[in-house]
Amino acid sequence: MTDAVSIDDLSPPKYDKLRRGFFRFRQSKLSLLGVVLVAMVLFFTAFGAILAPYPEHIAGGVDTANRFIAPSWSYPFGTNELGQDVLSLVMAGTTVSVLAGFGVVLIGSIIGTLIGAVAGFAGGWVDEVLMRLTDLTLTIPGLILAMAIAAALGPGFGNMVIAISLSWWPGYARLVRGEVLAAREEVYVTAARAIGATPRRILFRHILPNTVSPIIVKMSLDMGFAILTVAGLGFIGIGVRPPTPEWGTLLSISRSYMPDYWWTAMAPGMAMFVAVFGFNLLGDGLRDVLDPKARR
Repeated sequence: MTDAVSIDDLSPPKYDKLRRGFFRFRQSKLSLLGVVLVAMVLFFTAFGAILAPYPEHIAGGVDTANRFIAPSWSYPFGTNELGQDVLSLVMAGTTVSVLAGFGVVLIGSIIGTLIGAVAGFAGGWVDEVLMRLTDLTLTIPGLILAMAIAAALGPGFGNMVIAISLSWWPGYARLVRGEVLAAREEVYVTAARAIGATPRRILFRHILPNTVSPIIVKMSLDMGFAILTVAGLGFIGIGVRPPTPEWGTLLSISRSYMPDYWWTAMAPGMAMFVAVFGFNLLGDGLRDVLDPKARR
């Protein structure tokens, strides 16, 4: 007499592949380091302005009696030319820089995903027109294009995010187009067509959900570069204007006092390094988890 075997015993666990992916993620010390760094950056993004030791300096207050004080217990990262605590400015600047980077990646990914999905699914002249537009945008260096758009729109947080986003979408368009071209030939798409599903339903309910993994990986890797681009615009004076603290703006001001007052540039520079390094490590780890080829 044979023992009864349930269906659950024969079939793999529902989340088995995901568990294996996260097991590989935990085995990578660099990926775990990325999680820690990103968590720290996000913490200061949410609470940096609240926890800053000198909130009045964030609002634009000055203390000229304490100009250019070297790092000490009272001012761990020293003070700047206005007597403002550099640590407080960097903590508050985390909110501006990271939110701007997230806005750039989010808007750019949405625009690029829609353009790439339509181009790959429609094909023909629609694909040709959209991809030539994408190629034309890619021929212009992203920072130069963002500078031109930001200069036309004027300074400000929102204008800066829009300017960079309009130069950020082509990479997502090419990525999603390739994924859609491969997915539209799959059996489940043919089956959806056979039962009478509309092209819109096939694209948005069947194809696009299967392209989420590479998009998430690219977004996590792009966060660091978006933060650097935001800082670049702030550094040349096109992004956020003082007294709003932002890492690129803080670096731009501090360059006039190098190398005598090096601490004014060290803190925002290290903050950018930690953020970019953390998001890159996290992106590499997510790629190992979400890449279908890595699951075999």
